[in-house]
Amino acid sequence: MRLTTTTNVSVDGVMQGLGGPDEDRSGGFDRGGWAIPLLDTEAGDYLDQVYGGAAAFLFGRRTYEIFAGYWGVMTDLSASPIAAALNSRPKYVASTGLTDPQWAGTSVLTGDLAAAVGDLKAQQDGELLVPGSGALVRWLLAHDLVDQLDLLTYPVVVGQGTRLFPASGPDIALELVTSRTTSRGITIQSYRPLGRPEYAR
Repeated sequence: MRLTTTTNVSVDGVMQGLGGPDEDRSGGFDRGGWAIPLLDTEAGDYLDQVYGGAAAFLFGRRTYEIFAGYWGVMTDLSASPIAAALNSRPKYVASTGLTDPQWAGTSVLTGDLAAAVGDLKAQQDGELLVPGSGALVRWLLAHDLVDQLDLLTYPVVVGQGTRLFPASGPDIALELVTSRTTSRGITIQSYRPLGRPEYAR
């Protein structure tokens, strides 16, 4: 499988609490719900397509719990391609603390995570989609396990909250694969990691 990350971020890189005021208040975050007022039809259709095309999903623990509490309890799956995909396809969670996941179709990856993800990628064709899951995305990038990095950047500066990339981390060269802008100014960009960047001498 090809491992693709899909992350919604603000212009200043915040990915925390995009869906609603109570989605993720960790660290005293009180600016949740910043993405929904900006979501337009094009971005929504794109997300429906991305989730609908995934063969399986890989989550970090926190994002998994948010998704399970929202998408996992939906009863009318016909109303949402995202809900239909998430509830009908395999889900994997990278966690050392989650032992009894309640969301049907979930497996917990423990032990050597790099080997477990490598095995998943080698097992079948299709897309292994990583929604959100900032800490996991950073870890996957650091271990050269990401095939494509998709960013939906919303035209807003949130000013606080957890960012996709911290102040210090590995340096990664990226090749732009596709780029477009929706009617409400959301940019959708896909990148391919290319190892370490070159620096001017």
